[in-house]
Amino acid sequence: MIIYVDIDNTICETSGTDYESSIPIPHAIDKVNKLYDEGNTVVYWTARGAVSKIDWRELTESQLRLWGARYTELRLDKPAFDLFIDDKNLNAKDWLQS
Repeated sequence: MIIYVDIDNTICETSGTDYESSIPIPHAIDKVNKLYDEGNTVVYWTARGAVSKIDWRELTESQLRLWGARYTELRLDKPAFDLFIDDKNLNAKDWLQS
């Protein structure tokens, strides 16, 4: 399977756009790592910089490395939005509780 995973407030706690202060959520990272270890393609997909046009790739790659997050690809081209409606989505909070 190809699985896209958001970063902020999914595998880390982030206040607004204060990405430098993001705090990892270990059990969330463990769940995603398990999906990766099972052979799934894991793509971290973030909207970091979508509005500001700041390139957050270096910081984000460093954080993922520091947090031990395993993945296939990092994409920073997620659009900024308030609501995403899709037939294949899971709410991050519901997913973490499962």
